[in-house]
Amino acid sequence: MQEIRHTPRAATSIRALDTHVGIDPHRHDDHQIAYAGSGVLSITTDAGTWVAPTTRALWIPAGTVHEHRAYGRTDLHSVGLPTRLNPLALHTPAVIAVGPLLRELILAYTRAPGGDGPERRRMLGVLLDQLRAAPLQPLHLPAPADPRLTAVCALLHADPADPRPLAALGAAAGAGASERTLSRLFRSELGMTFPQWRTQLRLHRALRLLAVATPVTAVAHRCGWSSASAFIDVFRRAFGHTPGTHPGRLP
Repeated sequence: MQEIRHTPRAATSIRALDTHVGIDPHRHDDHQIAYAGSGVLSITTDAGTWVAPTTRALWIPAGTVHEHRAYGRTDLHSVGLPTRLNPLALHTPAVIAVGPLLRELILAYTRAPGGDGPERRRMLGVLLDQLRAAPLQPLHLPAPADPRLTAVCALLHADPADPRPLAALGAAAGAGASERTLSRLFRSELGMTFPQWRTQLRLHRALRLLAVATPVTAVAHRCGWSSASAFIDVFRRAFGHTPGTHPGRLP
């Protein structure tokens, strides 16, 4: 069993990560904001995976066992917050939108860690105000616990482009459950329908591929969209811009 590292303090820092490099499971006694100044960053817990390009940040509550993974060359900006400061009033991980001002505040605050002068305290106060106003983003891919769902989800993790309907996937995975039962489990255990979960998985995979400069058309086909235009439409509705202009892409 992998040892879970306990780091009492969540440091405010910058760390450069190469693509596919991870940080092993660990936990802090502080809250943490994790932001990718470049590339794409994900965190994984027992409850699933959250992914954030440069227009999003990750909220990691104190005590949450999590691991990081980078996609593309990633500058990980971490902001540690004591538990008395919880600007989002959340005790579960979340993805938040990062506008231009919040981005610049995170970059400036992490580039000059240390010290507790008036200027730094004012910067933190504005940063906390921006976090309170930041909208939450539905970029969570929940992980199943039921072995029947786990078997089905494993097939799609291996190949997000697999077009088979739920009944066929259940049979191929040896889930031993009807389509109706599997559909009910998706809603009750994962909080979304099977099509919603599959779309979320495909968007997660698309972000990772875009971060390593995979062409848009190739991303569309590898993630299961019937055409590049269909992928672009779904991506734009999820992120507010097209994949070709996605800020997490490598040059």
